[in-house]
Amino acid sequence: MWFLSWIIIGLIMGAIARAVLPGRASGGWFISLVVGVLGAIVGGFIGRAFGANPNQHFWSLSTWFWAFIGSLVVLFLWGLVAGRRRT
Repeated sequence: MWFLSWIIIGLIMGAIARAVLPGRASGGWFISLVVGVLGAIVGGFIGRAFGANPNQHFWSLSTWFWAFIGSLVVLFLWGLVAGRRRT
């Protein structure tokens, strides 16, 4: 069940991150899912580095906040890497 919750959080946070930073990653819902799931993982590491417990449970605001922050970081880095390949 936890795997399904990671996918749901990843899809939602990836879509929100792509709305906040448009144009960083081209693609559809699958790219949003990848960005969101990777962002949730990265956000978990960032949250733990700041002393938070980001993976409490599905409805925890901390879980959603750090997944969003991680998604923004992943999307920003993705844009930097993809931007270098295009030039």
